[in-house]
Amino acid sequence: MNINLTLIIQMIVFALLVWVTMSRIWPPLMRAVEERQRKIAQGLAAADRGEQELQQARHGAEAILREARERAGQIIDQAQHRANDILEQARVNAQQEGDRLVASARQQIGLEAARARESLRREIGEIAIAAASKLLEREIDTGTHQELISKLAAQI
Repeated sequence: MNINLTLIIQMIVFALLVWVTMSRIWPPLMRAVEERQRKIAQGLAAADRGEQELQQARHGAEAILREARERAGQIIDQAQHRANDILEQARVNAQQEGDRLVASARQQIGLEAARARESLRREIGEIAIAAASKLLEREIDTGTHQELISKLAAQI
């Protein structure tokens, strides 16, 4: 074998290998690389969009939290005002009820005092009759002298 012939055949085989590689293997390989680059670029773009959306969501969450805190403060203020109103109303109701009870007690005391005076008048009338009867040494009829007893009780 001749070295030149071997070298020429190897060059032809190498050229054929380069041509087959360039025509059959290289295009799908380049498409795969380009597809991979496109997917990576899309992934990076999606990551950037995700980062932006995350920032927007954080700002939105902060705004919602601020609003919720403000609303909670308003609710607490309203609750405190309502509690103060309820306490004031309860105080007014208690004062009215106390005044009503005092007035009722005064009326009851007045009625009891009137009953006691009336009872005392009767007893004084009976005592006066008993004293007069002892003085006269005879019994005075209370039925006949009821008008006299009433006048005496009224004077007392």
